[in-house]
Amino acid sequence: MTIYPADSVILAPLSGYTDLPYRHSARRHGCRMAFTEMVDAGSLAFGNKRTRTYLDRGSDEDWLGVQLVGCEAEHIAESARILNDYRFDVVDFNLGCPAPKVVKKGAGALLGRNIDKAVKLFSIIAGISRIPVSAKIRIIDELDPASTVEIVKKLESAGASAITIHGRIKEAFYSGQVFYEVIAAARQAVKIQVVANGGIMDLSSYGVIKKATGCDCVMVARGAMGNPWLFEEVVMHDRYQPPTIQQLCKEIELHVLETIDYYGEELALKVSRKIILDYMRGRGFPGGLKAEVSFLHNKEDFYKFLDKIIEGHTERYWQWLEKFPHAERRLHR
Repeated sequence: MTIYPADSVILAPLSGYTDLPYRHSARRHGCRMAFTEMVDAGSLAFGNKRTRTYLDRGSDEDWLGVQLVGCEAEHIAESARILNDYRFDVVDFNLGCPAPKVVKKGAGALLGRNIDKAVKLFSIIAGISRIPVSAKIRIIDELDPASTVEIVKKLESAGASAITIHGRIKEAFYSGQVFYEVIAAARQAVKIQVVANGGIMDLSSYGVIKKATGCDCVMVARGAMGNPWLFEEVVMHDRYQPPTIQQLCKEIELHVLETIDYYGEELALKVSRKIILDYMRGRGFPGGLKAEVSFLHNKEDFYKFLDKIIEGHTERYWQWLEKFPHAERRLHR
């Protein structure tokens, strides 16, 4: 079974980010395949109300995956049974998250290094789920692909329809070199789909990872934070034109207003602060203006701030952009 159409660019499950408003922002700019936020199996099994909201699916979402994280067999099993009552296109098992709060529980990237236990827990999901199952892992060794190949082959045997591989080890988190050759070795070792992940920030890095790994599909994560135009860029290539400041402000407005409708004004503005900063990052806005994001408490504050975004943009950015015309997070005058 093929999970993803050829040349898919998939929005990764991002804890604290990929809620319904976030996914709608990405979809406005060409994202078709997306995931919910990462869902803790224990919280879902115990009926946590907030965790259940992570499973919300918009009526306009043609394709949506869900990702579980956990290391307790009974929680994994119960979560898989719960997800059978929902409409998802794939259930993914996280074996790659390096976040300390996940790793200290023995889950995520730490579990991914305990190959036998990881495969055993994955098999529980595969045995219960009526929905196709996949896994997201990190490479285990930067120089020797053998351990990464081992887990990929065992996950394939356990019923995985696809595997996404982040090309950095657990300790590297989200920076530094991506070891494409390890992903390539794993892809060549199995018949199921392998999706390349890690360091995709623009069209150039997208092209590099596809060519170096031989994977036809990729998953983007941090590169899409505050930059939903990334999906347009990798599809349109030379025809792509970055957003203007006005278009940037409009997308921020749409994103935040939907977040307000979804969560209510007070909580939404708290949730939106990091989102707004992501939109501003690397686009020529002064630090003092970014600091004001922390003081947005209601819709009135937000609209006043939007006006300041256009007024506060520095001319030096355009001078810098002339020297670095292929910068990752460009604007268009």
